[in-house]
Amino acid sequence: MKIINIIGHSNSGKTTIVKELVPMLAENFTVGTIKHMGHHIFELPEGKDTTLHFEAGADCGTGIDAEKCVLTLRGTDVYTILDIYALLGYDYCVIEGFKDEQFSCVVLGDLTTAKKVILRDATPAEIYAARDSFEEYTPRFHV
Repeated sequence: MKIINIIGHSNSGKTTIVKELVPMLAENFTVGTIKHMGHHIFELPEGKDTTLHFEAGADCGTGIDAEKCVLTLRGTDVYTILDIYALLGYDYCVIEGFKDEQFSCVVLGDLTTAKKVILRDATPAEIYAARDSFEEYTPRFHV
């Protein structure tokens, strides 16, 4: 699975790039995404059964409806999610944020601290064209 990390300061256009890049990749490949939430805490819906399961101490809680599932895990380790995506056999993971991690990346704006920069201020089409330049993720698990 290749990792494409889109990084930059707030309001640099990361989400716009991700929402245009993902459909391009998804035409021919399987794609997972990860969003670094920063200081914005994702609130679980109060009083819902899946929230109650999680609050009761489950390490992982999942709600499944007719269209999708929502998985809630304890902890904030990006590598756990990458391992899950790799186990699922995804071709690409598009990450938004995690600028302190050492993933190969696309930098938007004037961020100067990034390592492993593949492209700067690129369009979704340019990122798609360079998709093979991004690093392959090596999972930490053994099946």
